[in-house]
Amino acid sequence: MEKRTLLAVVLSIVVISGFYIIQGIFFPPAVIRDEAERPVSETVAEAPAPADFIGGEDLSGPLPSEKIDEIASAPAETGPRAEQRIAIETKLLKVILTNAGGDIVSYKLKEHNEREDFVEMVLSGDTESHAFTVAFGNLNARPVTSLFYVNRISDYVVEFYRDFSTEKGEHFRLTKRYAFNPDEYMFELAVSLDGGQSTPSLNFNGTAYTLAFGPQIGPRFDKLDQRSEYRNYYTYSNGKQRTEKVKDNAPTIITSRVSWAAIAGKYFTFIAVPDATNYELAFSNKPEPGIPSASRFYMSRPVLNGSRTTDTYRFYLGPKNQNVLSAYDTGGNGFNLRDMSLVRVANTSGILSPLEAVLKWLLMIFYKVIPNYGVAIILLTLLVKLLLFPLTKKSSESTLRMQTLSPKIKELQDKYKDNPAKMNTEMAELYKKEGYNPLSGCLPMLLQIPIFFAMYNLFNNHFDLRGALFIPRWIPDLSLPESIFNFAPFRIPILGWSDIRLLPFIYVGSQLLSGRITQTPDQQSNTQMKMMLYVMPLVFFFILYDVPSGLLLYWIMTNFLSMIQQLAINKYLAKKRAAMAAAHPEPVIAPKKKKKR
Repeated sequence: MEKRTLLAVVLSIVVISGFYIIQGIFFPPAVIRDEAERPVSETVAEAPAPADFIGGEDLSGPLPSEKIDEIASAPAETGPRAEQRIAIETKLLKVILTNAGGDIVSYKLKEHNEREDFVEMVLSGDTESHAFTVAFGNLNARPVTSLFYVNRISDYVVEFYRDFSTEKGEHFRLTKRYAFNPDEYMFELAVSLDGGQSTPSLNFNGTAYTLAFGPQIGPRFDKLDQRSEYRNYYTYSNGKQRTEKVKDNAPTIITSRVSWAAIAGKYFTFIAVPDATNYELAFSNKPEPGIPSASRFYMSRPVLNGSRTTDTYRFYLGPKNQNVLSAYDTGGNGFNLRDMSLVRVANTSGILSPLEAVLKWLLMIFYKVIPNYGVAIILLTLLVKLLLFPLTKKSSESTLRMQTLSPKIKELQDKYKDNPAKMNTEMAELYKKEGYNPLSGCLPMLLQIPIFFAMYNLFNNHFDLRGALFIPRWIPDLSLPESIFNFAPFRIPILGWSDIRLLPFIYVGSQLLSGRITQTPDQQSNTQMKMMLYVMPLVFFFILYDVPSGLLLYWIMTNFLSMIQQLAINKYLAKKRAAMAAAHPEPVIAPKKKKKR
């Protein structure tokens, strides 16, 4: 009997082993492919996610021994076995996501180029960047890096989910759902925490979790010099935009509720639009190896006590373009957002904003007539000089009038040199008697100062000038300094130049020639004015060497037009001076006769 039992056991083992061998050969188990290799329309349905263990109340640093300060991943064989990359492509974007944390690792703008590639808005340093990470704790907590399961819902929607448990044995599922719109730079991220039948408590020193973006927005840059590239930090609340100051040694915390918060560069911006939850926001410049400067953003959610909650965030990662951003004021967007005032990120603050807006409007009109921004800048410069010509002509006439009054002014100065108050009174009486206003000669110059600063801001920040071609091979981008020869990586000591540029030299030549023509005879005999004529252009040569070529083009054209204008005015003044001389001839004094001895 025992022999039969033993024989039956042996036969059973042989049969079962043969069954699994045959099954493995003819019916192998399904292999999960990388999402980046799958058709965009395929939906991935994964097995139930394993549970990760969360211990401790704060993951920001060392904790007492009875607490665990990290997320302990479940055994690898119970969860996804490898990292998966998920590609989402719209008309405007190429996005790469990873199931390692459910983060975005690449976010490229298809309509905007950076060197030989698209502009990358998730800028990385020495290591790959992970944006929109979730960390259980405050902004110092370590982000979740566990491998999530993937559910590809549609071409533009993807979910990442994984189960976790607290040290108290409370289970919940974390889900990150990304929804992109094919025609927008804004997308939606929903973070869900589902405890099922239980009500887990997530409380890490007053914070449930922190959603973070960083380390930097693109495109790549050499330095943040507030001219070629910069970073501004804004919050918007109750109809008011506030500029936040972010220091290098500590994050800037915003505890008040805001409608949106932004990190703005010269041409591109990141904007976070939270839901109604009272989040604690933070900006940080925490260094990142491999990039010149970092710009991070955090949203920390308050303590969570409940079986299920979903926080919905919307993020704009794209160009700082007024036409694009204005869609979120009118409702002309896929999220039905209205009156968001996101366009304020692109607006220039300050008292010159209205003037800059007028100049931009005129520039766009000229561009529509001749679709070349270089030509549009030249036409705008010509229009400005024509509008100011009457005042410039009046200023020149005032200068001529001043020259005729110089002998009388000199006489009063010599007569009352010991009594300044009396001298000023007598000179005021003289000006009144002669009908002369000493400020009339300064008016054109005073008007040109705000125009210059508005032009500077326009050419330095106007988004449409980015990548705007003027002259092929020489000035391919009016938003950047031009170059005729590059000798990088070598840099000229002290100056730090790695390019030879032609426009700054043309500017110096035009400024010197313009100064020679526009100087009056009394200025030509003044030593200080001579110094100004030769020294100031050289000083500005170094200041303007690396400014956008569009700005130098404007200034050079201003100088050339000023020379032409001054030559015409000089001819007019010569005729007027001759007419004045004919009307008021100087008395001829006969020479004294020598006495005969």
